[in-house]
Amino acid sequence: MRKLLVLLLVCLFLTGCHGSRSREMFVMPDHFDDSRTYNITFWAKNDTNKNQTAVYKQAIEDFEKLYPNIKVHMKLYTDYGKIYNDVITNIGTDTTPNVAITYPDHIAAYLEGQNTVVSLDVLMVDEEYGLNGSALKFDSPSKDEIVPAFLEEGIIQNHQYALPYMRATEALYINKDLVEKLGYSIPDVITWDWIWEVSEAATKKNADGTNVANGQKVLIPFIYKSTDNMLISMLKQKGAPYSTEAGQVEIFNDETTDLLEEIGDHTKSGAFSTFKISGYPANFLNAGQALFAIDSTAGATWMGADAPLSDIAEDSKVEFETVVRPIPQYDVENIKMISQGPSITIFNKKDPQVVLASWLFAQYLLSDEVQVAYAKTEGYLPVTKKAMDSKEYQEYLSRAGQDNEEHYRVKIDAAKLLMDHTEDTFVTPVFNGSASLRNAAGELVESTVKSVKRKETINQDYFETLYRKTEGLYHLDQVGTSSMEGQDLGPLPTSSKILLISLAVVWVGILVYVIRDKMKQKQKA
Repeated sequence: MRKLLVLLLVCLFLTGCHGSRSREMFVMPDHFDDSRTYNITFWAKNDTNKNQTAVYKQAIEDFEKLYPNIKVHMKLYTDYGKIYNDVITNIGTDTTPNVAITYPDHIAAYLEGQNTVVSLDVLMVDEEYGLNGSALKFDSPSKDEIVPAFLEEGIIQNHQYALPYMRATEALYINKDLVEKLGYSIPDVITWDWIWEVSEAATKKNADGTNVANGQKVLIPFIYKSTDNMLISMLKQKGAPYSTEAGQVEIFNDETTDLLEEIGDHTKSGAFSTFKISGYPANFLNAGQALFAIDSTAGATWMGADAPLSDIAEDSKVEFETVVRPIPQYDVENIKMISQGPSITIFNKKDPQVVLASWLFAQYLLSDEVQVAYAKTEGYLPVTKKAMDSKEYQEYLSRAGQDNEEHYRVKIDAAKLLMDHTEDTFVTPVFNGSASLRNAAGELVESTVKSVKRKETINQDYFETLYRKTEGLYHLDQVGTSSMEGQDLGPLPTSSKILLISLAVVWVGILVYVIRDKMKQKQKA
């Protein structure tokens, strides 16, 4: 019997190992224990913008004055993809940050780890520590003061897993001088037919090979930064399928094919190109080598003749008037423009008090001081109506054009664009794999443009092959299935196989022992 007990203990030990990394669901503490010291990590992106870094540092300094027992340790990244990769890597070792600036598409992947990310539903409505809570040491916005469309972007699987931090959209930056030189006037809302017409007109050449529009040898009439947004926005404006809320991929359809054919035609004529193929839209725009450049409103400080963050040499710049408009539309009476921008998420930890301390800091990032200061660094828009209506922000907007730094006119025009069209923005469904689908959308455009430039034959067979390759490259046949019942999860990990084999060996050993013991007892009898 002694050996039997040992075997049973081994069995229980092995069984207990399974799932040992799972995290208990966060439970809201009755109060915040301010007698303790907390060290929380904060991962953020700053695009190498020193002004943004300064805003983060000031926010941490001001927050720590209010809460001396909470120490915030910041780690800066230059790419949201790197934040995503580091989080995914650290989930397995339980070394995720406490607070991170990230995107809902990425959060959907984080949620595949059990209770990895904290649902904010309970935290937001807590009377003492929730939004605008009575026990807070700073002026926090209420839920109603956050722009509803921005707040809804953080809802995943029917729970609020993210708060919006800043918001942007895409804008069409126009060299007004070149457009008017071709004999066109710029409408308030640009249509796709209009921009293609003007871009084609700009492809005419002089006898010496220079371009009629700008007199230079180089001209890309129309260049788009994010081709994933390009195709997604086109499909949205046409009411064409992209994906369902449940994660069913629908992008491979006839509307997509028609759009790609149209893009290919204008690539062939030299009227269109992309960032990945030709380079930054701002560089061509600022050198007088593009009429139209589509980029984020957050990138407005790079756009225009007097852009403070322009990347090209001074002798390459040309003087022109920059006009900011919404991206081209199919229906000017039903404007659709994508909403994008970083969000704040909180990672679960064993100690609920640590999570609460993280929530206090995350919430502080929505205060007017932080929102307005960060929005001034680029063409971002604050996410709270409270900050947008504040005296400081309204004064900032009113000073557009007074200088080419903080009050750079194009940057403020870009922010006003989103402010005026908040209700016209849209977001794509968020699920595990939605980031891959977004990348696939961009790949469809980039592949088509490359193929045209290589003089490949573009026909129905081409698109069927392109769709199959893209689906396989981004594993779109597996997208949206991770949470479905009855799915094929693939082969078991090696550790799981070892565990199951060990359990089988133990139980066989127990069975053999019991049989042999009974046989011995019969022989003695």
